[in-house]
Formats: sequence, C-alpha cells, structure tokens
Amino acid sequence: MGKYIGSSCRLCRREGEKLFLKGTRCSTYRCAFDRRSYAPGEGAKARRVKLSNYGLQLREKQKVKRIYGLFEKQFRSYFAKATRKKGITGSILLQFLERRIDNVIFQAGYCTSRRQARQLVGHGYVYVNDRKVNIPSFLVKDNDEVAVRFTTKGQQNVKDNIELTKDRSVPGWLEVDKAHFKAKVVRLPQREDIGFPVNEQLIVELYSR
Repeated sequence: MGKYIGSSCRLCRREGEKLFLKGTRCSTYRCAFDRRSYAPGEGAKARRVKLSNYGLQLREKQKVKRIYGLFEKQFRSYFAKATRKKGITGSILLQFLERRIDNVIFQAGYCTSRRQARQLVGHGYVYVNDRKVNIPSFLVKDNDEVAVRFTTKGQQNVKDNIELTKDRSVPGWLEVDKAHFKAKVVRLPQREDIGFPVNEQLIVELYSR
C-alpha cells in the first residue's frame, strides 16, 4: 500500500487550517502554515475563490482523510461499511476511523502523531488481547486490551512521547495505564468523542451524489 511522503504542512495549507499531522511538533515549532496560511501553488495567495456546495463537501472529506492518513479507496471502503450499518451514517463512519489501532495508540499518548503510531504498529510492537497486530487498519472492539511491547531502546522513545503528550486529554472511551504501556477500550467511541471540528454530513452528501 502506498503512503504520502510529501510535506504535511502543505496539506494543512490546502485545507486552510492546522490538522496537527505532525502531532505536538505543530505546536512546538512554527510550521509553514503559520507563515503561509493560504493554499499552496503559484498565485494562490491572490486568488479568492468562493467554494460551491460540492467544493465544501470535497474539502471536508479531504480534511478527514488527511487527519487519519487514508487514501481514497480506504476512506470509501469505510463509508460503504458505515452505510450498511443501522444508525447515522456520518457518526458510524467517524467511529470506524476512531477504532483503528493506529488511532488508539495515538489517542493513548504513546505516539505524538498518527503517522508515528502507524509506524509503531507496522513494526510489530502493538498487541491486542495478547496477540500481535501489525496492520494499522485493525479495528478494536469493546473491552479489547491494547499493549505496547518493545526493546529497551523503543521503550525510551515511547516514554519520551508520553512526556510530550502529557497535557493532551485521553478520550473517554479509552482507559490508559501509561505506567505499563497499556490501554483498554471501555466502550466504543461516540460522536462527541471526536476531538476536532468536522461536519460529517457534508461527507455523506458528497458520497450520496
């Protein structure tokens, strides 16, 4: 599977807001968005484009995709699964995204960004119910127990991340034991647990066209 290797700040500039794709580094350092908050590209600063309804829907979808680090095929697959479940499609879509194991590791404070969490999972340091999970898209369930296990060197890296993220609140659907590098899913995430502004209805309208 491919991955985006370009500038994270460029994505934030395109969406017109900080997406904190670098995690705590976005707050610590003055990133490109702070210097150039307009969209990337020649002449973008001078252009004043009023978005159509379709444009608003597209930008909202792109924003959520970039926050979770997904490509279009993956994101569309989550949407298709959400439409097949009973309930509000937009909220179910966000619930699927929150349940990804890389997001769980990020939300627990063991990594400073979802990209870093994806790497930790891919290297085989994450276990769910004592079984190794190295697929970032793995979806946790209610009462699942997640643990990070590593070598001595890796342990220090995670400790450093815990210190960097100590002021970041843990969502209510997770119970975190940072002393033992564990987390438990006490309930499935709900719409109110989403920690960034998103209008998921625009995404539903886009895919329903």
